[in-house]
Amino acid sequence: MTVITSTAVHRRTPVALGVCLLSFAAFWIAQRAAHVSMVDLLVYRAEGATVRAGGDLYALRATTAQLPATYPPFAALLFTPLTLPDTGSLRTLATAGNLALLVVFVRLSLRLVGHTRAEAVWWASAVAVWCEPVWTTLRYGQVNLLLAVLVLWDLSRRPGERWAGVGIGIAAAVKLTPALFAVFLLATALVARRRNREGPWLRHARGAVTAFAGATLLAAAVLPYDSWRFWTAVVFRADRAGHAEETANQALRGVLARLLHTPDPGALWVAVAALVAAAGLAVAVRAELRGERAWAVAGCAVTALLVSPVSWSHHWVWCVPLVLLLAARHRRAAAAGVLLVFCSYALWWVPHTPGRPELHQNPAEFALSGLYAATGCLVLVIAATITRRGQAVTNE
Repeated sequence: MTVITSTAVHRRTPVALGVCLLSFAAFWIAQRAAHVSMVDLLVYRAEGATVRAGGDLYALRATTAQLPATYPPFAALLFTPLTLPDTGSLRTLATAGNLALLVVFVRLSLRLVGHTRAEAVWWASAVAVWCEPVWTTLRYGQVNLLLAVLVLWDLSRRPGERWAGVGIGIAAAVKLTPALFAVFLLATALVARRRNREGPWLRHARGAVTAFAGATLLAAAVLPYDSWRFWTAVVFRADRAGHAEETANQALRGVLARLLHTPDPGALWVAVAALVAAAGLAVAVRAELRGERAWAVAGCAVTALLVSPVSWSHHWVWCVPLVLLLAARHRRAAAAGVLLVFCSYALWWVPHTPGRPELHQNPAEFALSGLYAATGCLVLVIAATITRRGQAVTNE
């Protein structure tokens, strides 16, 4: 029986790999047929060129869309190699690199939830590539999968390992949203200390802060003017990334802007975001202290996406571990529902830019354009319910 089972497993893995490669090939063809612009990749390239030329990074306006630089200066340093290949080669390399990162992301997600079978990585990757956040990440040539891999690599290893916190710190130095994972680690350490518990959380948080500070200081040494301008002015200008009410903005700020038909939900958003941040971090900390890191990571990721001023739809690549976690914990109906939301592309069924029609949505359009944020809130409720009842158990 063991021999038969082993043979079957060996047969299933090549089949799963073949299906994944076919899915990726079809995806690549579909993206080319759609004439994807990879416009964000071109902005990254322009940032790298500006650094090499010694120009003003935050005065930059790149591509025909006149898009500005919005990331910290350390990101621009990392983008300098993008100036070396021609545009066509760069697009090809970025697509191939993102597909490889998706496989790594799926593998890390499965490791986090306790699944290690090789064929599961290929099957999940074959499906995940078609969800809207992944499609849009590759469409724009975005860095979301790279940052998610850095964070998940950091959090899916054994506690106390060497280089703990480096992945989170570097990710936060490129794009600020992942910094909430360091806050989560620090909060866990403080709660654990109050309960007279020892753990690796404080060391992990220190590692993340040290990595972030090192990367940021390096950028300040190389780009002092740009660093000063970013940390004293640009960082407070959320409007540089786009209008708050855009359908693509699946953060709470975007939802409130569409609900209230206003381009700036102001103090109401700040209050709601603060409440959700506190509740989401509490859920994540409780899950972590119960030994359920998968729920803790999911809770923290969703919280970061909800409370950020802007969370474009492609930032929600964290839907991949969310679906895998729900499926692994035998909540298959919820997993299927979340998968349907992120594979439906429903937020694009409503009128959207240009012309800012999102400021005049009817109730049905509003419901469709807030699906990601609503799903994120639902995941937090599920995680809170499970951890409160002590039902979050490891895989059987």
